[in-house]
Amino acid sequence: MQFVDESSITVEAGKGGSGCLSFRREKFIPKGGPDGGDGGHGGSVFLVGDEALNTLIDFKYQRFYKAENGQPGQGRQMSGRQGQDIYVKVPVGTTVIDVESLEVIGDITAPGQTLKVAQGGRRGLGNIHFKSSTNRAPRRTTLGTEGERRELRLELKLMADVGLLGMPNAGKSTLIRSVSAAKPKVADYPFTTLVPNLGVVKLGTHEHFVMADVPGLIEGASDGAGLGLRFLKHLTRTRLLFHVVDVAPFDDVDPVDAAEKIALELERFSPTLAERPRWLVLNKLDLIAEQDREAVVADIVARLGWEGPVFRISAISGDGTDALVQAAHRWLVEQRLLEAEDETAAERERGMRERMDAEAVARAEARMTRRQRPDVEEDDDDFDDDDYDVGVEYVRE
Repeated sequence: MQFVDESSITVEAGKGGSGCLSFRREKFIPKGGPDGGDGGHGGSVFLVGDEALNTLIDFKYQRFYKAENGQPGQGRQMSGRQGQDIYVKVPVGTTVIDVESLEVIGDITAPGQTLKVAQGGRRGLGNIHFKSSTNRAPRRTTLGTEGERRELRLELKLMADVGLLGMPNAGKSTLIRSVSAAKPKVADYPFTTLVPNLGVVKLGTHEHFVMADVPGLIEGASDGAGLGLRFLKHLTRTRLLFHVVDVAPFDDVDPVDAAEKIALELERFSPTLAERPRWLVLNKLDLIAEQDREAVVADIVARLGWEGPVFRISAISGDGTDALVQAAHRWLVEQRLLEAEDETAAERERGMRERMDAEAVARAEARMTRRQRPDVEEDDDDFDDDDYDVGVEYVRE
């Protein structure tokens, strides 16, 4: 299955039915009066979150969705049938943006959640509504109004609690394989991960959280190098970032230099996302002699000037991973409790999400401006998904 996380569609609501011009005609009732019924409202277009979907691939092949028109009114005060609403299934985590106004219409963040994206047209009124003491035989009706038509941009941002950040081949995919049932591709060369992967980390019967692994970044990602920053948006819904650093890279790259480059690219992509809590996860310690490990860790932490939590792991053997996920779970539970009890903390979280939404709109506006330039033939950030026909892993248990 292809992993498609951006798509554009057109939605059109139904037109309202027109009111009817009719007069009651029955034997022995010569002056029956007006009896034209109203038209039916046009159907609206809704998006609904579907837990079974994890890609926007369907919208590559069907891009137009139209609700049913309302039927016109009839005589004998009979109203026209209302147009059927249409419900379009989208993955949970989809952000909906109006292409023309760049307004964020809403987010689908829960299964079954519905979002109206196009309002059906209003019904027209029959002539029965316009009779009065001075106008016994009105010939006035109103037409139904047109339904809304919108060009929408859908952006899928995976719903995860923890996001993995790091250079290619830092061991992010190995880590998510080690702590969950997800099975992303793992190999001894960079860029083995081409699409985001989700894994559910289970710690008990009712204790779990979702971890997201995105393709690795390299220096210059904000300018389109490597896979660019295309997939970083999937981390904007996370609450905690694991900055995975390879302490023994095969190409002799300085781990500190690599970590600083990732932090810079993160800041360029989203200053708000860069403010999220970020834990330093030093991976592949099994490749360093046991007696040298503490010295290597101390040197990296000191040169980075790191003041946050530091975890020492070997993802391939599982050493240290249990302590890492247990600490993450405790932190997530504490944060949710804090936001439930402290309005200031809840408001701070809402503010961060609003700022990230504003940054997403700014990126969309910049992308549209770039496409309109005559000297730009194509947008590197919106490459053809057919070039990446690979599977997405979303293992729940």
